[in-house]
Order: sequence, then C-alpha cells, then structure tokens
Amino acid sequence: MARIAIIGGGLMGHGIAQVFACAGHQVRITDPNAAARERILRRIGDNLRDLDGDLAALANIQVCDALEGAVADADWTIEAALEDLPLKQELFVAIERAAPRHAILASNTSVIPITAVMARVENKARALGTHWWNPPYLVPLVEVIRTAWTSDACVETTLSLLQSVGKQPVEVKKHVAGFVGNRLQHALWREAIALVAEGICDARTVDTVVKASFGRRLAVLGPLENADLVGTDLTQAIHRTVLPHLSRSPEPSPLLDRMVAEGRLGFKSGNGFHVWTPEQQIALQNKLIKHLKSAADADRSSTRE
Repeated sequence: MARIAIIGGGLMGHGIAQVFACAGHQVRITDPNAAARERILRRIGDNLRDLDGDLAALANIQVCDALEGAVADADWTIEAALEDLPLKQELFVAIERAAPRHAILASNTSVIPITAVMARVENKARALGTHWWNPPYLVPLVEVIRTAWTSDACVETTLSLLQSVGKQPVEVKKHVAGFVGNRLQHALWREAIALVAEGICDARTVDTVVKASFGRRLAVLGPLENADLVGTDLTQAIHRTVLPHLSRSPEPSPLLDRMVAEGRLGFKSGNGFHVWTPEQQIALQNKLIKHLKSAADADRSSTRE
C-alpha cells in the first residue's frame, strides 16, 4: 500500500483522504487551521455512516499538526488548498523540501494552470495535476493533468494508483484552462445563460430542457458517442446550421455581471437565476447526494457482476 499525504483538510481534502483510507492506504493529512484539523476525522466518520461504510477506515488516517510531518515518508502527495496561486506555489516549495525524493507531487485545482502551480518545484518531472470532483468519494472521475515536464512514469503511477482506489482517472495530455471537464461544463453554462439573457426562455426552462432530455442520456452516452450514434454526417449538417448562432463571448455574460453586482449570488443570497428558500436549498442538495449515492451503488454492482 502507498503512503499518502494530503495538504488541506477542507471540502476536498477530507474527501480525498476518505477515498484512500477506505482502500487501505495509510493517510497523513494536515491543515494550517487547527479547527479544520479537528473536524477532519469527524467529517469522514459522518460520511462513512451516511454511506453505510466501514468506520475501521478511520484507523488508516493520521491528522498531523504540520506539513513536514504529513509528507515526511509519503509516496504520493496531494495539495488541496485554496485556489490561490502564490499559496500553492509556496506549499510546493515546502512539500518538495520535506517529502522523499521519490514522492509524486500532485495539485488538486480546477482552474489554476498546473504549469504555474509547479513553477517553483525543482524536480518538475514528478509533479502533475489531479482534478477531483466534489464530493470526491462519490464522483468517480479524476483528471490527471500533465505539465510540459511531467514524466511518463509519474503519470502512469498516478493513473494506476487512482484506478486501484476505485476512481476513473483520465489523462489530460496538454494543460489548458479548465482541463476537459470544466471546459465542457462551462461551454454549456455560457450558452444556457445566453439563452436567458436573449429572452429566448427563462432559467427554469433551460434547466428543465437539460434534465429532461439529453441530460438523461449523458451518464451512458457521451457527446462523441452520441455523434457516432446519429452519424458524423448528420452532426456536421446540424453544426452548419446551429454553430453560427451559439454564444462566442470570451467574457462573462453581462447578465451574469449584473446579477453579481445586484447581490443575486444563488444559494449564498437566496436569489440567483432562481429564488431559493433554505428548505429548497437543502432539498436540492439532498436530492443531488441521493442521486450520486445511487450512481455509486450502481457502479459497484456493475463491477461485481
């Protein structure tokens, strides 16, 4: 089993620790905030109870007071700190100084360029990005992102490790903003906002159309599989008609700018594209978790068959 070190015990860090611990790996995790460190094992325990998981996995996790203790004998390290480039760069200087020379250095970020995060790492061949999705113990995908310097061995070891703990890792061969998942997701969001901004439909209609049509198929039929299914010739013909009319804005929508300026921040303020009561927020979050748990159960059943 590999020795795993996790720097950051917040939303993503404690969930990543849970994944490795449940697979039998020894995990050391730290956070600069003492209160956050105190919550780590309790949060993981709550997750395991909710999932009917084995609480014995908690014995595989050691919460450390300092970064140096967490990474001292690690084989694989991951930073899960705030999305702050200078902070991440400073952390990797400290991680590289304290970790064994063979340890792989991974950063969990959804938007910051991995090449920038790793700019101050001396042995860049062992550094890469791993973009986990929230919650990491329920969403299977992890994007493994190369930099210009990452070695093949580093990528292969990381892919193998992630697969061994039940994740579905994919290799992103070139670093681009948003990697693969967020580029696809936000291309859809841009067009969704544009439809509302242009008065073509309201927000409720956009969400209903996605959830009640192609969204139903996405879990089993990816977009390029769908293109093959209907035929690339038909896809080409549709694109000739539709693509000239899609939003191409390189900037956030003026509608989105106006909403933020007005304090319409979604769940944070109770009003965004939709109006949200506290009860509605809890209901939607619970519905999402129930759906993800059901999908995870289905994945496990499929694996056993």
